[in-house]
Amino acid sequence: MQKINKNAVLALLSLTSLVFLLFQLYYYKFYLSQKHVVRKFLGLLSSHNIPVYLIDPLILGLVDKDFEQIRSSPDGPSPECKYFCAPRDFTTFALLDKTWKHEVGLFRTAEKMGFQWLKIINKDPRLDGMDDLSGIEIPLHYIFKLASHAIHLVVFYERSGNYLWHGPLRLKQHMDRKFVPFRKLHFGRYPGAYEKPELLLVSIDDLKVQIPKNPSSFLEEMSHSRFLECRYREARAFFQLYPDDASLDAVEFRKKAKSLLHLAALTLNNLGVNFWLSSGTCLGWYRQCNVIPHSKDVDLGVFIRDYKADIIPAFQKAGLPLKHKFGKVEDSLELSFQGEDDVKLDIFFFYEEDDHIWNGGTQAKSGKKFKYEIYLYL
Repeated sequence: MQKINKNAVLALLSLTSLVFLLFQLYYYKFYLSQKHVVRKFLGLLSSHNIPVYLIDPLILGLVDKDFEQIRSSPDGPSPECKYFCAPRDFTTFALLDKTWKHEVGLFRTAEKMGFQWLKIINKDPRLDGMDDLSGIEIPLHYIFKLASHAIHLVVFYERSGNYLWHGPLRLKQHMDRKFVPFRKLHFGRYPGAYEKPELLLVSIDDLKVQIPKNPSSFLEEMSHSRFLECRYREARAFFQLYPDDASLDAVEFRKKAKSLLHLAALTLNNLGVNFWLSSGTCLGWYRQCNVIPHSKDVDLGVFIRDYKADIIPAFQKAGLPLKHKFGKVEDSLELSFQGEDDVKLDIFFFYEEDDHIWNGGTQAKSGKKFKYEIYLYL
């Protein structure tokens, strides 16, 4: 009986070991197949002279941890498959629209290589405006699928503010919603806006790819990249009731205000300080898709937790002298900087409470203080 039990235990252990080995072999093959799909995809694009760069947040997060080693080694940090074999359903790349125009030949070659593909198009917002709502559609996303892995190719477009924009991923009614698990995609839930990244060619897992030169900055930018398009229809309706001020003074003020806003954004971005349009400046964008001409200033909001002592010196260095400083860091801080002529930049600092945020305001002439509370409705 004891001998039978030993044999049974031995057989059970052997079976368990075999199952575990098969399990490991399956996943080893699965993860290697991810790299195989990426390699074939990069080869496909290379044969058509289409430059792309890696924006996959999972892979870039791993790369960022070993970035110095990867950047300094022409052949990558190690021979093992560490990055492209990391568990995931997709690998995400970016494509600049102006670098590629002939997609038909690419699709034919892709099909010959075994890829299935899906193209997502939608309206071109760059052609939208106060006078016309364009119906022209442009490609926004491509999905290339081979075996159990898929490549998500996000198309970026350059917009008039000198930034890159990608559109949302919205499936048409006739499209196969089970083609890939779309909800797991890292890009496409909403439009996004990004600074133009500097790119670096590196070797990752023996694959030559371009990546953002500063992966950590790109990943941080990704966390607050959601883009809100101007509401052109509502703005047109507003101007039908209240005609726009097209006087020379209004045109000049708007030009100066936008220039000041651009300089303020550049200064705060260089400091790593997050900000948003506030008060009248925010109202102008939301209601009129423009600066309110009679406002005479530019308003920005910043959480007090993001305050840095370098803010005042940085703006002064940028040519914007401090005009007013009201309150203090602990209570109702507000900074005002003098821009060109009589255009002023106001930065309001917001304080967070359990169920609301608030900011203080001070009348420059009277010194009278106000407190504005904004309650958070979830």
